[in-house]
Amino acid sequence: MRPTTRHPTSWHEPLARRCRCMVTAAAWLAAVAAVAPCPANEASKERDGERFVRLARDSRGKPLALESAIVRFVPTTVQEGGPTVDLVAAVHVAEKSYYRRLNQLFKGYDAVLYEMVAPAGVDLAERIPADSSHPVSLLQRGMTRVLELEFQLNGIDYSARNFVHADMTAEQFAETMRQRGESMLQIFFRMFWHALAEQAGTTGDTDVRLLMALFSRDRALALKRVLAEQVEDMEGSLQAIEGPKGSTLISERNKVALEVLRKRLASGDRRVAIFFGAAHMPDLARRLRKGFQLKPSTTRWLVAWELTGKKAPPGD
Repeated sequence: MRPTTRHPTSWHEPLARRCRCMVTAAAWLAAVAAVAPCPANEASKERDGERFVRLARDSRGKPLALESAIVRFVPTTVQEGGPTVDLVAAVHVAEKSYYRRLNQLFKGYDAVLYEMVAPAGVDLAERIPADSSHPVSLLQRGMTRVLELEFQLNGIDYSARNFVHADMTAEQFAETMRQRGESMLQIFFRMFWHALAEQAGTTGDTDVRLLMALFSRDRALALKRVLAEQVEDMEGSLQAIEGPKGSTLISERNKVALEVLRKRLASGDRRVAIFFGAAHMPDLARRLRKGFQLKPSTTRWLVAWELTGKKAPPGD
């Protein structure tokens, strides 16, 4: 019998595909945390305030940083003293300097509306514990160790007086998912199978780089570079999660946040930030346009992951 000829690198394929699926899952979990659709026309989309995470590269295409956006929305008609609403795209696992910069910027708002699905009755004005046993939190904390980054719940000062909870309670979240016939496991597998379908049409280049990163001397930096590209390329994952009728995880929670926004504006707040994961931002932007008659005006980018190996800047 004629021996079967194998490609010299075929031994790595099963391991690489499993690792790559885990990397994709981790990117998403850092990113209902950090992912927003990556548009085809970058310049026009950024002007429109529809891009909230980007991978900055130099002239040769070398990755420099994973950056998140602060997009300012202003009234569509000229209004003296009219309100401004900033969509602050959160990266839940990032450089310590990123969170220090955000803490500084948050001091300039009348109110910072933040996301946190928590049980009813919990005092959210207290320092929020980052030691949850929830699988998502466990994976995110694991990422901080592997990638040598900081976890958002440790880096952000949630006890600030202008911080306002603008999310569902755990009870509301569970009930809404029940009414919609959803589950976290279902959402996870939507994303997971989407990732598998995407991988079926790709070459093994990413798999090889992932394996090389796992055994690199500077593993944290090498993995961040591979993972940052996964984050940038995850346009379809959000669509897989949301579907045509939206989801509890994104659109239903956004409705709650905007009801809180409406009340804060009615009470006299004129400078408000909405600090949610970047996956929430495209839907929030559409709702601000339609329901609040606001339009994007300026975009500011902050370095969330430094990818050159240099000390991360404080951000600007």
